[in-house]
Amino acid sequence: MLTTPREQYEDFLEGWLAPAAARSQCAHRQTSEVESPVRTAFQRDRDRIVHSQAFRRLKSKTQVFLPPSGDHVRTRLTHTLEVTQIARTISRALRLNEDLTEAIGLAHDLGHTPFGHAGEQALASVFPGFRHNEQSLRVVDILEKDGRGLNLTDDTRDGILRHSKPSSHIEGEVTGRPATAEGQIVKIADGISYISHDLDDALHAGFLHDRPLPGSVEAVLGQRHSQRIDALVQSVIENSRPLVQQSVDGRQVIVMGSDELRAADALRRYLFEELYEPINRLPSTGHAREIVVRLFEYYATHPDSIRVDSTEAPVDCSPQRRSVDFVSGMTDTFARRTYNDLFVPRFEEI
Repeated sequence: MLTTPREQYEDFLEGWLAPAAARSQCAHRQTSEVESPVRTAFQRDRDRIVHSQAFRRLKSKTQVFLPPSGDHVRTRLTHTLEVTQIARTISRALRLNEDLTEAIGLAHDLGHTPFGHAGEQALASVFPGFRHNEQSLRVVDILEKDGRGLNLTDDTRDGILRHSKPSSHIEGEVTGRPATAEGQIVKIADGISYISHDLDDALHAGFLHDRPLPGSVEAVLGQRHSQRIDALVQSVIENSRPLVQQSVDGRQVIVMGSDELRAADALRRYLFEELYEPINRLPSTGHAREIVVRLFEYYATHPDSIRVDSTEAPVDCSPQRRSVDFVSGMTDTFARRTYNDLFVPRFEEI
């Protein structure tokens, strides 16, 4: 007899979910726990992520523009919410597990540095192999809750780790597709989100006003932000629907139609050439990299200066690893303020 709200909900889902969907009653944690009478394992993952300190810090971390040039420019938090919304739309349409999809989406960028990808590149230059997806997993496994971590399910952890496309120049980097259809959804939703909203932010900022989009992008995806997202999402749903009627078993079951995929790739190339690379050459971006590198070097040689109340400072690892954990967890504002306190001379009033 089903006695708890959780059991009743899981029973309902069993009759609703597609064969490829993950089942929360099958979820495994590194440390076993007593099940909640109300929430499924994936719902508990989601709630732990939302209540984490790392999640709250996303509101003050850069997405693309340094510094954000207005109240409406995306931050790492708004990017996270947009990815999760897109992923949930796809997940529901395909009758996959929305709770797992949401948990992965909300946590996928918890390990991102201050100053966006410029900060990630800076840390990787002084701590080879640093990648934000691996740091995101480290946050939920180790750094949160005073070193105890959040004890998330393996399905959520896998989706966090494998949401990012690999960089071919990093030796030993984690590769491979997510093990669940829900993880595959977040990975594709991340791409849909950033190519759409980065273009939207750039257009509103007047950054690309004299550089027209490739013709194939407007022809296939439309002219407006909402049209582009809708076209890509519908393509994923239509092309993935027959594939999710079988179990994942290591297969890619979340796919996009060929026309939309070519248009998305064209838009991505356009953004790298016309937006990301020019931004990387700006003096403000160079200064952001300098801030991250100098903070890393300082705390790697002064580990005792790391705030004792920081959840980003486990003491059972090398000074370099402690420094990476501390600096990567900083918000843009805290990183700038700390840099100024450490390296910018102060003059007394006369």
